[in-house]
Amino acid sequence: MTDKGELDEERPEQAERPVAEQLRERRAAAQRRARRTLSRADWGSTMRERLAHLTESAAGVYDLDEPADVYGNRVVAALEERVAALLGTEAAAFFPTGTMAQQVALRCWAGRTRDPAVALHALAHPEVHERHAFSQVSGLRPVLVTDEPRQPTAEEIRDLAEPFGTLMLELPLRDAGFLLPSWEELTALVEAARERDAVVHFDGARLWECAEHLGRPLEEIAGLADSVYVSFYKSLGGLGGAALAGPRTLVEEARTWRHRYGGMIFQQFPTVLSALVGLERELPRLPEYVRHARVVAAALREGFAGAGVAWSRVHPGVPHTHEFQVWLPYEPDVVAEAAVRQAEETSVMLFANAWTGAGPGIACTEVSVRAAGLEWTADDVHAAVRDFVARLPAVS
Repeated sequence: MTDKGELDEERPEQAERPVAEQLRERRAAAQRRARRTLSRADWGSTMRERLAHLTESAAGVYDLDEPADVYGNRVVAALEERVAALLGTEAAAFFPTGTMAQQVALRCWAGRTRDPAVALHALAHPEVHERHAFSQVSGLRPVLVTDEPRQPTAEEIRDLAEPFGTLMLELPLRDAGFLLPSWEELTALVEAARERDAVVHFDGARLWECAEHLGRPLEEIAGLADSVYVSFYKSLGGLGGAALAGPRTLVEEARTWRHRYGGMIFQQFPTVLSALVGLERELPRLPEYVRHARVVAAALREGFAGAGVAWSRVHPGVPHTHEFQVWLPYEPDVVAEAAVRQAEETSVMLFANAWTGAGPGIACTEVSVRAAGLEWTADDVHAAVRDFVARLPAVS
């Protein structure tokens, strides 16, 4: 029997690293090697691969013989014009991160409304993922509309007990399962905010894929809000970056605050070129991804029922975007190990993302369907589910 000391001597690099870190690295390696996966993340590629792809693709979207940008001109300005045109706004400004873009937007609106209170969902990105940047950096005060795992309602906006200057809506609400309101619900939310003399800002990090569910073009969706933030890597596969779009006077003010926040970067052409590539290549395909995600989600639900899993859930039942959640009655480490082993042993990766605890004995993961997932039929999904479930222990 091998004791811990012998294991350390034989494979010290493995023994010293946390199990979660080892699993994360195995998952990333398995996805790179997988013959079949629902989504092949560009960010998981090597630097050489990413640079080669950018060099090959960028020539089709911008003249690479033009001089590089300096402090936000040239190719950066071209991207800003493209975004403003797509969203139907007067202007747009490029930001290195979405966190900075939203901080600046909401700070500008607070100054204009003379009210630092921002109404938002308790699961919204600034509340969950930004280390209280609203209050710590920008002097803003969050007012939570609801903590229910759904979009807020117009009635909740009207009945909110305290005043607020800005309503921020995350479209889709990622931590609730990439949920969107209906078009009628969204217009009602905006109208309710207007009734309270508040401005409306859309956290549209993933706004690009909302048009299919809402049944409206991007410019009509963005037109409901006073300002919109969009990301270039979450849906479009860019190297990073974001944009804030809205009235020209707001965008000009935002540029000043961008400089103050440290976002006036000398040259950004690689990131900006990757954003232009994403707008050219990925944006037109997003509706197809959303439609096929609904096929995959239905097949997953059927597959788990047919494989005899005591309980499972695909949420939402009909995905609103090309991303959704899967819930299973196991501890997260159990299903995570099964998912990685399936990919390592069969070169088929059904679940490429991490699993988290969603309650006692319940694990949850996010599923994304992109270009690679379009090759999957419902029967392919059923077969992959059967193989995955065979690697799980029986649930008593």
